[in-house]
Amino acid sequence: MNRQVAVILAGCGVQDGSEIYETTLTLLRLDQLDISYRCFAPDIEQHHVVNHRSGEVAEGETRNVLTEAARLARGEISALAELSVDDCDAVIVPGGFGVAKNLSNFASAGADMVIQDEVREKVGEFHAAGKPIGLMCISPVMVPRLLGQGIAVTIGSDPGVSGAISAMGGLHRGCAVDDIVVDFSNRVVTTPAYMEAQRINDAAKGIFKLVDRMSELMELKPSD
Repeated sequence: MNRQVAVILAGCGVQDGSEIYETTLTLLRLDQLDISYRCFAPDIEQHHVVNHRSGEVAEGETRNVLTEAARLARGEISALAELSVDDCDAVIVPGGFGVAKNLSNFASAGADMVIQDEVREKVGEFHAAGKPIGLMCISPVMVPRLLGQGIAVTIGSDPGVSGAISAMGGLHRGCAVDDIVVDFSNRVVTTPAYMEAQRINDAAKGIFKLVDRMSELMELKPSD
C-alpha cells in the first residue's frame, strides 16, 4: 500500500453522524484496491443526538463527534486538526446527516450554511494541492462553500438540495445512484449514495465507482 486516503467522518449514524454503510463501503473498496486510509473527525460536540430507533432527538444527551466516529473506525482515528495534506494523496467525505449538522449547518441554514472551520481548512488544502476530493450522499452540498463556485457535483435528484447547491453558485448534475459526476479540472468526484439508494447494493455501485475513479486520479498529476 503506497497510497493513502484521508476519510473525514461526522460521527456515527445516519441521523446525527456519518452514514455507516457509506463509510464501510468506502473503506472496503479502498482496501480492495490496496489503498491505505486514515480516518479523521473534528473534536467537537455533536449538534444533537438522535435515537436511531425512534428517530427522535434525545433531549439532554450530548456526544462528541470524534468519539462517536471512533466507533466506525474501530478506534483507529485522529482529530481532524492532526490531518496533514502532505501525508495523504486524496480525501473522501461520506454522507449522513452529521455532514449537515456537525461538519456544516446546512440542515438548519440551507444555502446560508457555514462550514465547520477545520473541515473548510483541511479539505481546502487538498483542493489547493490539486489532490482528488470525493464526496457522497449529502456531503457534495458543501462544495460551493467549501471549494468555491462553479464546481460540478451531484446529490442525485432531490430538488431542494440541488436547488440549494445552485443558489450557492454550484453546478448540480442529475445522476443515478450507480453513477458518479467528475469535475476533472477541480478533481472532485461525487455520487448520490443514500440520497437515492434503496438498498445497500445500490449505494455500493456508485461508491465503488467513486473510489475507483479517485484511484485513477491519484495516479495522474493535476495537469494531466
